[in-house]
Parts: sequence; C-alpha cells; structure tokens
Amino acid sequence: MGKSLDAFYRFLDEPIFPWARVTLALLTVFVVLSFTAPMWNIHMTAPQYPEGLDLYIYSYKVDGGNDGNDVQEINVLNHYIGMAPLDRASLTDLDWIPFLFAGMIILALRTAVIGKVGSMIDLLVLTTYAGVFGFGRLYYKLYIFGHNLDPKAPVTVDPFMPVMWGKKQIANFLTEAGPGLGTWYVAIFATGLTLLLLAHLVIGRRQHVKDVAATAAA
Repeated sequence: MGKSLDAFYRFLDEPIFPWARVTLALLTVFVVLSFTAPMWNIHMTAPQYPEGLDLYIYSYKVDGGNDGNDVQEINVLNHYIGMAPLDRASLTDLDWIPFLFAGMIILALRTAVIGKVGSMIDLLVLTTYAGVFGFGRLYYKLYIFGHNLDPKAPVTVDPFMPVMWGKKQIANFLTEAGPGLGTWYVAIFATGLTLLLLAHLVIGRRQHVKDVAATAAA
C-alpha cells in the first residue's frame, strides 16, 4: 500500500509532456467559444405557434428566437399558468458561471505553462464539478419554475416538471430541450483534458516498467 501511494504521489509530481502543454493551451479555445453559443436550448411548438418559440440560455444571458421576441412571448404564456418569468433576473446562476469559466481558462493556461500532472487532475475535478453542479442547478431551477405556480393565475394547471432533456407534452405545447453548442464546447475541453491525463498515465507506466527492467539488468 505504501509503495502504491508513493508511486501515485510521484505521478502527481511529474512534469507535463511538452506536447501536452501545447494541447492543453489549445483546448482553452473551446471554453472561450462556449461564451459565443447557448449552453441550453428550449423549443416549444403548438397549433397557434407552428414555427415554434425558442429560448436560448447562454452562460451569461437569456435570449430567444425571432430577434429575442420569443422570450417575451414565452413569458406571456407562462404568466397565464402562473409561472415566474424565464429571464436573466430569475436565473441568478448566470452571475457566477462566466467567472467559473474564466477561472478554468486561467488555471488551464497556468497548468500548461508551469503545472504538473497533479495540476491537471485539479483542473479536471473543477471542470467536472462545474458540469455536475450546473446540471443540478438547472434541474432545480426548472423544478421550481414548474411547481411554484401562482394559484390565482387565469389558467389552472397541475404542477409539473419542465423538460430538461428530450421532449414533453404540456397542455397543447410540445417542448423540446437539450444542451446547446456551448455545453458541447466545454465537454470537448473536459474530454481532451481526460485524454491527456490517460496519456500521461499510460506513457508514464510504460516508462516505469522500462526503468525497472533496466535497473534489474544492470
């Protein structure tokens, strides 16, 4: 057990391969690109809206289709069933997500320049936490929107869970939701980081075996 821990700590303290430093720096471009695309998309269709209504949730703002007018139209519909407006003010998590992404970029660049394997693991943990926490908070927010309905609303509906991923029929509206391009950009960053760590583990293990064999032969 002691030898295994020593080997693990040595692995954490190993310098990052030069090619991995360049790759890690390039991967930060995907986090930057995540600011240019929606993190989540919601599309609603109904007989009176054959072309549908679109809601785009970015890491820092809420936008809609039809030059942004769909946001207001969706909130008018939500008002009739007593749902709170879906806007920037109601999605307070968007206050900290840009700072989290900026922190990921800075930490990744710092790791690429002076970091070791342990720094890459810290970065992967942070990225994983951001993903899990972000999904969890989105689920929670949607649950609150669908269950905290105004009982005095013009139209009475039973509390419901808005669709987070996939399709769901609510009254005469078919709602589709899922991750946008911004989320996939961050996923590419996380996947690339994971592959870099696996490469260090495999190559480092092979080098260790060679070193042991060379020592035994000496």
